[in-house]
Amino acid sequence: MNHSDLLFLIISATTALIVSLNLAFASENVLKSQNVLSKSEIIHLKGAIGPESLAFDPNGQGPYVGVADGRILKWHGSFWADFAVTSSHRKNCTLPSAPEMEHVCGRPLGLRFDTKTGELYIADAYFGLQVVRPKGGLATPLVQKVEGKPLLFTNDVDIDDHDDVIYFTDTSTKYQRKNYLDSFSSGDATGKLMKYVKSTKKVTVLLRDLAFANGVTLSKNRSFVLVTETSNFRILRYWLKGPLAGTHDTFVELPGLPDNIRINSKGEFWVALQGISSIFSSSDSELFGEGQQLYPMAVKLSEEGRVLEVLEDVEGKTMRSISEVEEKDGKLWLGSVVMPFLRVYGL
Repeated sequence: MNHSDLLFLIISATTALIVSLNLAFASENVLKSQNVLSKSEIIHLKGAIGPESLAFDPNGQGPYVGVADGRILKWHGSFWADFAVTSSHRKNCTLPSAPEMEHVCGRPLGLRFDTKTGELYIADAYFGLQVVRPKGGLATPLVQKVEGKPLLFTNDVDIDDHDDVIYFTDTSTKYQRKNYLDSFSSGDATGKLMKYVKSTKKVTVLLRDLAFANGVTLSKNRSFVLVTETSNFRILRYWLKGPLAGTHDTFVELPGLPDNIRINSKGEFWVALQGISSIFSSSDSELFGEGQQLYPMAVKLSEEGRVLEVLEDVEGKTMRSISEVEEKDGKLWLGSVVMPFLRVYGL
């Protein structure tokens, strides 16, 4: 049984929940999706796969992507070049993807630049929260343990440049990234949302008991932070300021598996979503029928969690997987944890 089959079986086990979310999502967000992502431009990676997250530096250069062999690459407009690594043990890190070597080579997931210092912050699945200098090289570990226990599956990161605070997620306290399907199938809900204060180097756990804690992003006015709960098909909002500070609520429920979430210049949020069925498509008559395939969706949300736009590749032939959507200069840059390329879609 291959990776896709396993994931499909896991999702099929939660069909009743997904159908109810589909109906609720469709009724509350009446709009037609656009089946356009298959038309996006491809930027191939050479000798690498899995650009799960991407980021542009403060000068607008890049993007930079973390790939499956532990490297971070920089796009120079016509070619890729090595920029950084998350592990010094690179001798046997020669294959584009070798899950059995991830704990040695590293697996960079979420990436964010500090706009003031130009440093790149990295959520490495095995080596925790890291930072690399503006000129690249070997990343420096910042947080590898929380409350005396190792981080097992560091996933995403965001930066409050104003208060010099880093927000990051640990997907599970039981399973490493290489065992992520076990996390799904077991119903594991041990993920955490945390903050790291640069000046004190102190880590505080903001939320616990999350089901596959994944993407994280700060709101434009810094009043709340969002975190995706992938296996609960939703995004949670943790309030940082105001009368609700210190509490959390459900920001939006989604008809699929949300991964990373990124903010655009207007304060809207793009969510990378592994879709289950095309609930917006008029030709969609059967949910979860035989041969049902996962496919990528890019969902744009307002600051209040209202759906503004849905872009899809319904057939999933050219883009089977999506992990991040980054909007820059009228284009959407689309990452994937398994594909050997980025895609770029012009808005």
